[in-house]
Amino acid sequence: MESVATFGAGCFWCIDAALAQLDGIVGVAPGYMGGDLEQPTYPQVCSGTTGHAEVVQVRFDPDRISYETLLSWFWKLHDPTTRDRQGNDVGTQYRSVIFYLDDEQRRLAEASLLATQEHHRAPIVTEITAAGTFWVAEDYHHDYYRQNKEQPYCRVVIASKLDKLGLRGD
Repeated sequence: MESVATFGAGCFWCIDAALAQLDGIVGVAPGYMGGDLEQPTYPQVCSGTTGHAEVVQVRFDPDRISYETLLSWFWKLHDPTTRDRQGNDVGTQYRSVIFYLDDEQRRLAEASLLATQEHHRAPIVTEITAAGTFWVAEDYHHDYYRQNKEQPYCRVVIASKLDKLGLRGD
């Protein structure tokens, strides 16, 4: 049986490239969540006016990878102490957010945040909020890194992040 987790941690291309490599991941889909605009487009979300965040929705096999393990990867993927910013990506659409699907995910996310805070001097600003409608991103965003490794953003930002995390980046 598959489970689902939804995370925002900056650019969804970066999160997709990292989480897709983990054992137990069934699928990763980039998309948008957290705003009021129905069927948002990438340009609309990039404007920072929709309330949506760039997110990935992760389908995973809980017998092979736990939600807690996914949360530990979430914290490693970005700086949860910077509000509405990851590197040069700035705006509410790049906020750090965990969208929970049920009370158990909320409880685990909150406990994980408290445990992670012990390792940061600055306060963690990650939002933990109930999931809303997940709007799947346009096709060209799916598996973006693997299909565009020579694009400058992929070479400079994503490849270095994968190296830092010890992920292969294939």
